Order: sequence, then structure tokens, then C-alpha cells
Amino acid sequence: MFSKKKEDYPEYERSEPAVPSSPDVRRRKTSVIGPTLKFKGELSANEDLIIEGEIEGTIAHQDKNLTVGKEGRVKADINAQTVEVYGKVEGDIHGQDIVKLAKSADVKGNIRCARIVMEDGAKFSGTIEMSQKAKAAPKPASLSVAESSKQAESVG
Repeated sequence: MFSKKKEDYPEYERSEPAVPSSPDVRRRKTSVIGPTLKFKGELSANEDLIIEGEIEGTIAHQDKNLTVGKEGRVKADINAQTVEVYGKVEGDIHGQDIVKLAKSADVKGNIRCARIVMEDGAKFSGTIEMSQKAKAAPKPASLSVAESSKQAESVG
């Protein structure tokens, strides 16, 4: 009557946690911003990031992957290696490699990337600029006082 062994119960009924089969189960580090979290400011990290909460500001995530989940709401310029959008983004997206817009995505802003995937049903308003290897927006060159006066003399 009471002779059942632990192995006789389904996996979900066992009280002990499952032991990973390999010591290297977590190959990439990933952070998650949960759906109840609200963040304002500059966000940067050295690991992959999943956003399910609300972000306002800038996201500098070079050389890493960024995912805006279905519950994610972002009002920020995004800079990352790859960007996947399932939620809502208002701001420019710079994907050094690829930008993916799922059918649930709602994006208002410009996209700069090397490759883009847009599923049927995705909402997008803005422009798309593509190049082999998308580079960050060039900063305007600052001229010294001497250089700017030389240019003014040559023009006038």
C-alpha cells in the first residue's frame, strides 16, 4: 500500500529541485527586467537583456542581445548587437547585426541595422537604414577655433 518509490511519482510532484545535467547549463548571462519594474535613465549592461517592464531614457547595450518582451514598453533610443521587439518601442533602434520585429511589435522610430526581419502584423512607423555592418550614428566633427576661422575666411 505504501510501497511507492520516489521514481513512481510524476516529475512535478517531486519536492527536490532538478539537478542540472551539466555544469555549464547557463551558457550566456541574461538579465530580465520584470513587468512591474519602471526605470528612467541610462541603462547599460554587459550581458543579454530581456525587458518586460517600462524603460524611459537610453539603452546602450553594445555587443549584446536585447529583447523587448510582449509586456515591454520602451521610450528610449536602443543600441545593441541584436534587437528583438515583441512589445512597444518609441525611439530609434540601432542593431549592429539584426533587428527583428515580431507580429506583436509596435515600433515608432527609425531603425539602423545590417539586417532586418519584420513579421506580418508588426506595426512600424519610421525609416529603415541598412548597411553591411551598421555603425553607430557619426558624431559631428568639432572644429577648433583656428579651423573654423579658416573656413569662414575661405567662404567669405
